[in-house]
Amino acid sequence: MFVVGMWRSGTSLLYALLNQHPQIALMYEAELPVLWPLFWMPGRRRWAARWDLWNSALARHRIDLKPTPRDPCRLREACERVYKDYAARKGACIWGEKSPNYYDCLTRIARQFPNAKFILIWRSPLNVCGSVVRAAAQSSWFAKRGMVSRALLGCKRMKVQCEWLIDRGIPVHQVNYEELISDTAEVMTGVCEFLNIPFDVRMTSLNAADRSAVYEGAHHTLVKSEHLVAGGSQLELLSSELRGKIERYLSLWREQHHGEWPKFPKPAAAGNTPKPSLAERGFDEVRYRLLRSFDLAVRLAYCASPLWVWKAYRGVKRQVSLQLTGNKKARLAP
Repeated sequence: MFVVGMWRSGTSLLYALLNQHPQIALMYEAELPVLWPLFWMPGRRRWAARWDLWNSALARHRIDLKPTPRDPCRLREACERVYKDYAARKGACIWGEKSPNYYDCLTRIARQFPNAKFILIWRSPLNVCGSVVRAAAQSSWFAKRGMVSRALLGCKRMKVQCEWLIDRGIPVHQVNYEELISDTAEVMTGVCEFLNIPFDVRMTSLNAADRSAVYEGAHHTLVKSEHLVAGGSQLELLSSELRGKIERYLSLWREQHHGEWPKFPKPAAAGNTPKPSLAERGFDEVRYRLLRSFDLAVRLAYCASPLWVWKAYRGVKRQVSLQLTGNKKARLAP
């Protein structure tokens, strides 16, 4: 099973609630499938070491994956081996992972895992983008150039891929963050029905949730709390120009989907919001494609370059980060 949603849409919260069920054991943003070039290149038997250096997936999940001569050389085999081993520790029968970084490659994931089920979570694009802006002040990853553009047009990409899955009869269950927060029991009951497992009341609370694999950072404060707390409105973080752009796209998407998507935010008076011009849509599309091409180029470079290069890069980056943190604390000291 794969749990997917746009960044800042509640995927971490849904992951924590799902993993409360004794039959479910999902990994947290393991993301080996985004490193698919590893399995096309020479030396792919070192995929585990490169994978762990990429995002500490094995370390975060306390998996000791020792290489053997019979290591799998195909992506699907490698993923299933790790997913199943992780689930076996809990005795769970539903395995997989959650990651927002699959939002625009659902079709590829479905081809690689033809028996997989998908749970997709949606959130108001206004609040998604606002939350990305807020997270940028707390996380260097979200502070990258163009993250809001990726998030906004990424919502539409995920919708297109969602419809592709549904058209081909692939099991898909969709939930909305706003409804998950307001009526958790109802939403999680629907998830259990989709998975054909009994509902467990523990899925409505974070009290005993295991969040040890979740990244550190202030932008994960809510999912690491003991109570379900809505992220709240993020509209005040959006400039008037950015908010206008998002509302224009919302108007366009509602027209394209006969008012059924996006479900949130609830539309204002009909016909009051203009749609993006062809020029705006063309410019935004080109920018989005360039940004995602850059993201792909980074992954390709990572998979193709010697491992020592990236170890050295990570070491330098860590030292710079520590130095900047120390300088910031010094400035704040009385």
